[in-house]
Amino acid sequence: MNSKLPKSFRTVILCSLANFINQADRTIMPIALVPMSNEFDWNLQAQGWILSSFAFGYISSQVIGGSAARRWGGKWVLGFAVAVWSLATFFTPAFARTLYGLIFARICLGFAEGLGLPTIFHIFANTVPMEERSRAFGYLVASGSIGQTLASVICPRLQWPMMFYSFGVLGFVWVATWVLCFREQPIDYDEELFLPPKILTSNLRWVEFISHWPLWAIYSAHFAMNWSNYVVLSWLPTYLQRALGANANDISFTAFPYMVNSLVGVGAGHMSDWLVSRKNWTVLSVRRLMTSIGLLGPAVFILAFSTTNNLIVALLLVSVSMGLCACNSSGHMSNHADVAPNHAGITFAVSNTMASIPGIAHGPVTATLVTATGHWYPASIPGIAHGPVTATLVTATGHWYPVFMVAAGVNMVGAMIYASQSSASQVL
Repeated sequence: MNSKLPKSFRTVILCSLANFINQADRTIMPIALVPMSNEFDWNLQAQGWILSSFAFGYISSQVIGGSAARRWGGKWVLGFAVAVWSLATFFTPAFARTLYGLIFARICLGFAEGLGLPTIFHIFANTVPMEERSRAFGYLVASGSIGQTLASVICPRLQWPMMFYSFGVLGFVWVATWVLCFREQPIDYDEELFLPPKILTSNLRWVEFISHWPLWAIYSAHFAMNWSNYVVLSWLPTYLQRALGANANDISFTAFPYMVNSLVGVGAGHMSDWLVSRKNWTVLSVRRLMTSIGLLGPAVFILAFSTTNNLIVALLLVSVSMGLCACNSSGHMSNHADVAPNHAGITFAVSNTMASIPGIAHGPVTATLVTATGHWYPASIPGIAHGPVTATLVTATGHWYPVFMVAAGVNMVGAMIYASQSSASQVL
């Protein structure tokens, strides 16, 4: 047992660093979007499609990532994924000269990042012991939050092209480290990329991945979590500047929600494993507790966030919301390895595919809800010299309220489905 711990630890650290870069790269565009929209004169609808275009690529590669990891092993699939998304990040300033070019780059980024987490889930399910999984997933999610934190602190202080160049280079460094340092045992799977995986000698049909209520409970909770996260995180810099009057320096404080998220994620992971190993809680009880906290808590604080006009209070409320959301890493996010230990990469791929629908919908839906309930007039943005005119909402917080109300409602529905239908027993 002791001989396996160093290998498991190295695996968790390297995969967590990959997720660090993954989440940092996603955070750049919401921050860069404000100066880019001023420079290129994009309206709110164009900004919405830029944000959502990432999800078109992301949703298309989930199942491919889980299947490819089983077929060729996690090392090369994850290395390929990080290399491609780092290239897409690095060359985003070049593609941004045209709107369609930028959308293409965002789709490429999404496709490559979509390969990442299903591959990591496959690696964890095959290398991390059951009693360490909550911690492993806690560190994985926390590292992503730290990446978002770092990007939120650094990026507002850089010219927008340097945001993409810096984190693109960081990805190249990770790829070199991964290739040199990670060792993986050969995987004894002989199925083709798009054929169903196997349990012992029985073939498993693809329909099995959508035929069990415990899986649908996970899928529902994941969908709900992503809906609120996409709305809050993608639009937070825009909302704070347009609706609450934040300046470019204030945007650095959007790092605080990510910091809280990372700390709570690690703490929730350790507490979950402690409840199972020391307090004799069932795994299912822990999964349901953490998912309930991770969905219902943010629902309450998102609604409170939408009603305040004070920038500091808004940041505190969204920070609490993000902190509570981190409990999902020890809830439904860890549940894949419980219900489908041999197919966690595939079940996560299916789950993340469904949970990427909010990524596609949130941009146009948010823009439509806000513009349909508000009046726009041209105004310059504080801290921006004379340049392209940008639209600013009158009484913006009130017009954004339906956006946050829908997000809170989706969270509540997801929590109820998970609490009633989830399981910790193996179904696949």
